[in-house]
Amino acid sequence: MAARSYGQYCGVTTAVELVGERWAMLIIRDLLVGPRRYTDLKQGLPRIPTNILSTRLKELQEGGVVRRVPLLNCGLVYELTPYGKALEPIMLALGRWGFQAMGDPDEGDVVTADSLTMALRTSFQDGADDLDVELHVGDVALRAQVSGGELIVAQLAPPAPPVGGRLPDGEADAVIVAGPGIRRLIAGEVTAAEAVAQDLVAMVRGDERMLELFASAFHIAPIPMGVLS
Repeated sequence: MAARSYGQYCGVTTAVELVGERWAMLIIRDLLVGPRRYTDLKQGLPRIPTNILSTRLKELQEGGVVRRVPLLNCGLVYELTPYGKALEPIMLALGRWGFQAMGDPDEGDVVTADSLTMALRTSFQDGADDLDVELHVGDVALRAQVSGGELIVAQLAPPAPPVGGRLPDGEADAVIVAGPGIRRLIAGEVTAAEAVAQDLVAMVRGDERMLELFASAFHIAPIPMGVLS
């Protein structure tokens, strides 16, 4: 359990006590992508102190959210329990909510393979048309495949951890290179043509039609936000 108790008998209070400590939700975010070794988690969260990572993992294990299990050829890995995996729709909804307040990144902010994977899952639209694209953001490269309305994301770079699974065969239909400005395309603030014209994205392979399919498959509608008077 978390070190702090809020002293209230409430489901929200219990949830916050379980997963509300600093870094805990980001550990869970990365484990929603798949099981990870301790070193994988540390690499994906480069600013987390090692003692805090160890403490959070211990707390999450004690709370029944995470467990440590042996995995063939990988040694011991951390994975979410069924109770922990039940956080996925909550995490995706929280990501959509937080997306509304995202501005430009601060100096030193990074995009990791797991954070970008969860961003795609957060913005994915059910029933999207079939699609097969590579997405490059900084040093991260992912292969996003949509087939039959389902999304599969594979990590291409940096090299996926041993628990990352098998890479897709063949080449993607399109290769998109993007910076932080891709947020505007996902938000619907710019069209595919405008995103290319404004150098928010570059199509290394494929045409504007493929970018339109991408924007249709990955979209987060705006939520009205209050304005200070």
